[in-house]
Amino acid sequence: MKEWHKLTLIVAVFLSAYFVPFNNPVVQVSILEAFHMLQEYAREHVLYCLIPAFFIAGAIANFVSQGAVLKYFGGGAPKYLAYTVASVSGSILAVCSCTVLPLFAGIWKKGAGIGPATAFLYSGPAINILAIILTARVLGWQLGLARAIGAVLFAIVIGLIMAFIYRREDEEKVKASMGQMVDQEERRSPTQNLIYFVVLVLILVFAAWGRPQEATGFWNFVFGIKWYVVIILLGILAFMLARWFESYERTSWVESTWNFAQQILPLLFGGVLVAGLLMGRPGVDAGLIPSHIIETAVGGNSLQANLLASVVGAFMYFATLTEIPIMQGLLGLGMGQGPALALLLAGPALSLPNMLVIRSILGTQKTLVFVVLVVIMATLSGMLYGALFPG
Repeated sequence: MKEWHKLTLIVAVFLSAYFVPFNNPVVQVSILEAFHMLQEYAREHVLYCLIPAFFIAGAIANFVSQGAVLKYFGGGAPKYLAYTVASVSGSILAVCSCTVLPLFAGIWKKGAGIGPATAFLYSGPAINILAIILTARVLGWQLGLARAIGAVLFAIVIGLIMAFIYRREDEEKVKASMGQMVDQEERRSPTQNLIYFVVLVLILVFAAWGRPQEATGFWNFVFGIKWYVVIILLGILAFMLARWFESYERTSWVESTWNFAQQILPLLFGGVLVAGLLMGRPGVDAGLIPSHIIETAVGGNSLQANLLASVVGAFMYFATLTEIPIMQGLLGLGMGQGPALALLLAGPALSLPNMLVIRSILGTQKTLVFVVLVVIMATLSGMLYGALFPG
């Protein structure tokens, strides 16, 4: 950590301790709510979502060749291939805006271009098949279809715009990557590597599988057997690690996983605390910003309502699928159809913790551009949808 970062942190803690009115009941409740949110995040997401994601990121860093990343995600890769792969990859993973970060960091450090990488960053939590199906069933097929179309278009358009803005940096990155590439001796066949990564992804998917709203049906059946499936997959993974990998490879994989965890977890935890302090947990009106102020401001289909919904959605933290019952409640309180779509397009893909980590990977400028693009497109999409389907 740079010295001025340390000084800034020390000054911020001092000013908070000196000036924050801790005797104020609202402040006390908000601080407690921040830690409730952190506890909920730790219990529901760290073990079942983030830990598997860190191991996948470590595997990408160690066992995916740089040539493969450049072929599918590099700045010089064919656009139709790069953005198709980014979108499809996102639809497979039912992850939240934080769980996608280690995977994004993994492909970025391997040489992925800014366009395909940010398309994947957005699509991971946004193009979630299960979330889109539940949106259509609970909130109406129009909103579900609009969310699906909007999410796919967002991933592609945002990626293309980012690639255009930073095209010179991408070109330099491709040249540098080509100059640093070395032939890697593969101990495993391509089929073995594929099976290894498929098992890792399936562990993430099943471990993170949330309880469905309905107590019957296919999704509930999968939820009921998910831990049996995870145990079987862990057994398969243990067999592969013992038979297909050398000791130094396993050690290197764990070290890479730990490096990603050190980089990402402190920022995530800090971001979750701040988000909980300001806005409280989703569905709990206990933050410094009262929820009724937001609810009354997002009615109708004005530019202000859609922009506010996009900004609030971008800063709030939504666990996978939790945005749907929250939106159901907000619509019942008078939220407009347009702002509802704007929040659905901006919310699951972004959050304050997510932004802090993206900044540590991409830098401040690229992070701001990415966030602004998501907010602007969500706002415009909400206004268009609200005009077509006023509710």
